Amino acid sequence: MHLPRVRQGVGATGGAERWAGMATAPQLRPTLWRPHRLLVTRASMGFAHGRAIAERAAALGVEVVLLPGDRLALDLPDDPRRAYAQAKSTLAVVVAPPSKRKLQPIAPSADWRVDLAEGCPAHCGYCYLAGSLKGPPITRVYANLDEILDGLPAYLGQGSVTSRNRDRAQEGTTFEASCYTDPLALEPITSALSATIAWFGRWDAPVQLRFTTKFAGVDPLLGLDHQRRTRMRASINPSAFARFEGGTDRVAARLAALARMAAAGYPVGLTIAPIIAAEGWRDAYGSLIADAAAALSTVPGIDLTIELITHRFTAGSKAVLDNWYPGSSLDMGSTNRTTKRTKFGSEKQVYDAATMRMLRDFFAERIAALLPQAGVLYWT
Repeated sequence: MHLPRVRQGVGATGGAERWAGMATAPQLRPTLWRPHRLLVTRASMGFAHGRAIAERAAALGVEVVLLPGDRLALDLPDDPRRAYAQAKSTLAVVVAPPSKRKLQPIAPSADWRVDLAEGCPAHCGYCYLAGSLKGPPITRVYANLDEILDGLPAYLGQGSVTSRNRDRAQEGTTFEASCYTDPLALEPITSALSATIAWFGRWDAPVQLRFTTKFAGVDPLLGLDHQRRTRMRASINPSAFARFEGGTDRVAARLAALARMAAAGYPVGLTIAPIIAAEGWRDAYGSLIADAAAALSTVPGIDLTIELITHRFTAGSKAVLDNWYPGSSLDMGSTNRTTKRTKFGSEKQVYDAATMRMLRDFFAERIAALLPQAGVLYWT
């Protein structure tokens, strides 16, 4: 196998290559993330998907490091800020063990969580992964994709969110691919999302693959034989809060990409998250919903859903985010907050009942007025 710029043994966000996509709306150039280095474990080279990722990265000029074993040797600087930047610009190819391939429920989004990767190259100041994943924020992609996909049929009809729910049964058994990552962000290097969409297209069963994204590089997905068994959702927030979403595509680009996917026959959705009750939120979210309605108005018969997720955080995630993004203006104080205990026994800070009611009433009214064809899946 030819791997230019490979060294044996053991950067700041990787430079972004941009391209002009064909447009149904304004010409908006998606961000294509490129890591500074790719770490490849020895075991991952035993899988065709792992080898293909290494070859693709090398062809793009990424430094590929073939590790002598299966332990990730990160060799990060002692300075926390530099260590964060270097971890965020590193992608690792590893093998998902059996424990990772055992699916977990992921209410209220879907029946099951299927992980193609863990970690995300974006720099979101409210990132919930900050409190969920351990260690430096390096992104790991799984080389044994075929093994992961081959295990999915055992879960057919076994979920409780859509499989056995009268209100969402038409979605079939649902598999969420963006719980611990943004798979579209990694697609230029991994092609894992394309392979998974094509696999679901061949799976002749009442199933749906779901993913949400803050990126817009959908070109590789448009021509796939998806058989309408994949729903892409764009994660969106008003431009007033864009400063909390570093390294992602502009919301206008995400909406244009969603419209292109809908025109290619995909079911689509909007994930408005996290909803932030900051000063001016009514005008900001009113404009956002209007922009979404305008961007999607050109697609006849669009199959559109909406998911509404309010801002929340744990003490652990707040500590990590304060370290990653010191001086952030994101409000993680106690005003208008209450403590909620999760099913796992941990505590998180959510908006209080009065604030939640005010937000929910607003979104219900605006969505009914501007996006009446959309089905709201849940509010949380």
